[in-house]
This record gives sequence, structure tokens and C-alpha cells, in this order.
Amino acid sequence: MIGALEGTDLWIVLGIVLLLFGGTQLPKLARSIGSASSEFKKGIEEGSKGGVDSETSSDDTTGTTKT
Repeated sequence: MIGALEGTDLWIVLGIVLLLFGGTQLPKLARSIGSASSEFKKGIEEGSKGGVDSETSSDDTTGTTKT
């Protein structure tokens, strides 16, 4: 089983990511991950407030409710 990442392991992973994406793409990648994370959190908050009813679905094209 894979253990926790330690200091040396993190530096190696960071170096590989830098080689794969390049220095110019990393800020764009970090920004997109941050915005995706905030959208996900926003969706979770809306879902917990009762934004979507599980009995009726908006993709139900027949107009009937699920039983």
C-alpha cells in the first residue's frame, strides 16, 4: 500500500509535474483547479439547502413524477 508522501517524494512529484506541464501552464492549471473546487463547493452548498428535489427531476420529459 502507498504510504504518505514525504518531503523528498513531494519534490519528485512536483518536478515531474513541472516537466509535463511546463512553467507557463502551471498557473493556468492551478487557476482551473481552484475554480473547479469553488464551483464544486458551491454546488454542494446548494444541494444541502434543498436546491434539487429527489422526487421530481428536471430531466423527466414525460411530466410524471418518480415513484
